[in-house]
Amino acid sequence: MENRDFMQNTLSGAHNQGNGHSAKTKTDVAQGLRSLFVKELKDIYWAENALIKAIPEMVKNATSKELVAALTGHLEETKAQVTRLEDVFSLIKEKAEAKKCEAMAGLVKEAEEIMKDTEKGMVRDAGIILAAQKVEHYEIATYGTLYSFAKTLGEDKAAELLQKTLSEEVGADVHLTEIAEAFINVEAMEAA
Repeated sequence: MENRDFMQNTLSGAHNQGNGHSAKTKTDVAQGLRSLFVKELKDIYWAENALIKAIPEMVKNATSKELVAALTGHLEETKAQVTRLEDVFSLIKEKAEAKKCEAMAGLVKEAEEIMKDTEKGMVRDAGIILAAQKVEHYEIATYGTLYSFAKTLGEDKAAELLQKTLSEEVGADVHLTEIAEAFINVEAMEAA
């Protein structure tokens, strides 16, 4: 009985009992989501720009012509994605600014280590695909969430642009899997 009374009192008036905490309004929550949305846009903007510098190193270290073509094509796609992010910033009336993405910095460093620790050939190509797919999965998670935030915030035009990039990232990941499974993984195993 005491427990039920305590719960009922807690549920019926905790915010009115001078506890120092106030309920957040719907506007406060929306502003918080918008702030998070903008912060994460700045994060992925940095990440995409970092990839524009990192992908050419992967291309230089790859030996398979299919992998080189996939990475080169994705480099051009990444440049277009940076422009698209700038369009998103413009649509939401924010300045396009980059904020260092620690996750992408770590993924790029890991890719560099994989290339340094493997001999040029199919094993390194398999490692490059591994590193590139880790990047793609990070981007898929980020763009999927940013798309959802944009829709929730009523930023439908921004959401459309983010959806386009999300589709490209999924496509890049699938293409890398196809290349790996078509021959690189088998040849890397035989080379080891």
